Order: sequence, then structure tokens, then C-alpha cells
Amino acid sequence: MMTERATALGYLRRDISGAQQAWDETQIRSLAKRLGYDLRKTIVFDADTEYRLDQLETAVQINQAEAVITPTLDHLDGAADPLVKSCDVITVRPENTYARWAFPKAHGDG
Repeated sequence: MMTERATALGYLRRDISGAQQAWDETQIRSLAKRLGYDLRKTIVFDADTEYRLDQLETAVQINQAEAVITPTLDHLDGAADPLVKSCDVITVRPENTYARWAFPKAHGDG
């Protein structure tokens, strides 16, 4: 049994969530709680936020997050791959976990 809950960050893009941003944030919090994560915060970017994924990866490292929970892969430009090197990526719709251990390391990594 885990005594300390793993840390997670929520992430969404305002331009994709649109009018349902509050609902997306509620779903992120709900899924984090159900999966046993300590949700530190939800990061919200927009289409014109520069280096979105780099900033998100930096936030993952600073918060030592084990996972990023996002409404859909669309919020991550359609792919979990860039982020899954540093943490698990969990989508709300459909509910799916892209786990670090499931992705083989590329040649030249670590």
C-alpha cells in the first residue's frame, strides 16, 4: 500500500476545451482522485503559447510528477510520445494510460 500518493499535473489547452474548460478541469480532478494521484495543479495553455510541450515537461520535472492528466490527446498535439519519456500520460476521453515503461527507449537515450 502506498503511503504517499504519486503526484500528477492536469493539463489542457483553452483553445481546445473552449466553453467546456471548467468541465474538463472537473474531469481531470475526478480522474486523478479516482486513480489515487495528488493533483498539484492544472496547467492551462493556449494555441499561441510558445513551446507548450517544453514548458509542460519543465513543470513535470519541477513538480516531480509521475503523470500528466489531460482531457484528450488533442491537447498534446495528438501524441503522448514526447511527454511519455518523463511521465505517464493519462487521457480522460477515452480513459487511457500511456505508461513510460510501455515505450522502449530510443537508441542513444540513457
